[in-house]
Amino acid sequence: MADEVSNGPDMPAATTVNEQAIEQAERVKETANEYFKNQNYDEAIKFYTQAIEINPNVAAYYGNRSFAYIKTECFGYALEDANKALQLDRAFLKAYYRRACANMALGKFKLALKDFEAVHKARPNDKDAKNKYKECDKIVKQKAFEKAIAVDSKKTDLALDIESTLDALRVPPEYDGPHLINGQVTEEFMEDLLIAFRDCKKLHQKYAYQIMIAAKKYFQAQPSLVDISVPEETKFTVCGDIHGQFYDLLNIFELNGRPSADNPYLFNGDFVDRGSFSVECILTLFGYKLLYPERFYMSRGNHESVNMNQMYGFEGEVKSKYAGSRMVDLYTEIFNWLPLCHCIENKILVMHGGLFSEDGVTLQTLRNLERNRQPPDSGAMCDLLWSDPQPQLGRSSSKRGVGTQFGPDVTKRFLKENNLDYVIRSHEVKHEGYEVMHDGKCITIFSAPNYCDTMGNKGAFITLSGEDLKPNFTTFEAVPHPKVKPMAYANPLLSMLS
Repeated sequence: MADEVSNGPDMPAATTVNEQAIEQAERVKETANEYFKNQNYDEAIKFYTQAIEINPNVAAYYGNRSFAYIKTECFGYALEDANKALQLDRAFLKAYYRRACANMALGKFKLALKDFEAVHKARPNDKDAKNKYKECDKIVKQKAFEKAIAVDSKKTDLALDIESTLDALRVPPEYDGPHLINGQVTEEFMEDLLIAFRDCKKLHQKYAYQIMIAAKKYFQAQPSLVDISVPEETKFTVCGDIHGQFYDLLNIFELNGRPSADNPYLFNGDFVDRGSFSVECILTLFGYKLLYPERFYMSRGNHESVNMNQMYGFEGEVKSKYAGSRMVDLYTEIFNWLPLCHCIENKILVMHGGLFSEDGVTLQTLRNLERNRQPPDSGAMCDLLWSDPQPQLGRSSSKRGVGTQFGPDVTKRFLKENNLDYVIRSHEVKHEGYEVMHDGKCITIFSAPNYCDTMGNKGAFITLSGEDLKPNFTTFEAVPHPKVKPMAYANPLLSMLS
């Protein structure tokens, strides 16, 4: 087993632990397990950490904490713990699964495949191990094929290709959903669309394509950093992650009013994946963007990317609701053109992830970013989509394994250099739906309540007044939705691993 996968540097020699400490650590671990079973992963992590501090010689403690980190999307920490577990016990197969799962979440499928292969070789008669290996191998081969044809696909504009065929696409007379008249989104159409989606009806493929193509044309013309004006005596709303929770999106509109010329919104990324109504969410948001192009804004999140969509459900959902892969590829084209950040009244910078792995980034740097691509593994674009704040000073390695973690001093310097008041970001589940850090200069907003039907968190949104631009927070609970579970369309390997 030791020869199959490199596990990094060896652990220090085992710490001497007396029998009393060993028993105490086991009791603490059992407490952590109970929290894990009850889906309170933060508390589980806290108690697994205590068990490790009492007895750092048990691979299972690291393996269990790794799993809890995966549940909280701290994939970088999950990798570290899986490696520590394997350094203690290279035959601890669960650690290979944990490491594979974390690498898959980060789009590192070849590394994940090595771990699945190691387990399969160790247990050649284990059907579960064989199935996981075969499923991951299928993904790796699919990625290789996609890379091989990518050069040719770049020569064609899929949106133009699809647009040329739309006249031949007929809407059958029995279709009872909303209709686009002359391809134009109107208030009446949006009203009908929300009702149809609420009632679990599908927008006809022709109209879906028309909305998507028009949205792509608009986003293509926008810069990577979009400036927003909020006149005095007006309200502006910023929402965080939605993650395919369409019925909670409807609830935001009930609480705060539908988007309109007098009720502008910015949705700050991660519109899709995990929740199983992502198609309804994204078409609704695109529709409002077309209806109110100067009063409705959308930023790209880390889940507006191919790897995330393949793993966490959006690709599977699109293929289920609209057969074929062309629509999936068109969504990818559109996501590549979504703006990366917005600046409100030259005073508030809004991005999905966070600030940067190095100083010296200016607003002009962000305006000049080349964004028509998949998110890179490093650099300003990566940080805008992936980074997180931390309470301590300075910077540290990302708990996610991508981006960076930045402290209050980093935020203070960035704001001073760019003459800004504060930043708004999303990207992280917060129990109250929001969190204010860095002396009020870094605000997290998350708008998907009871995330994945498991986290029990509230959702929230921010309203700003044009007079003073001070943030006001509205929190809300999750509302019922049809009996389709989150992750219903996710890659089957994820369910195998969980």
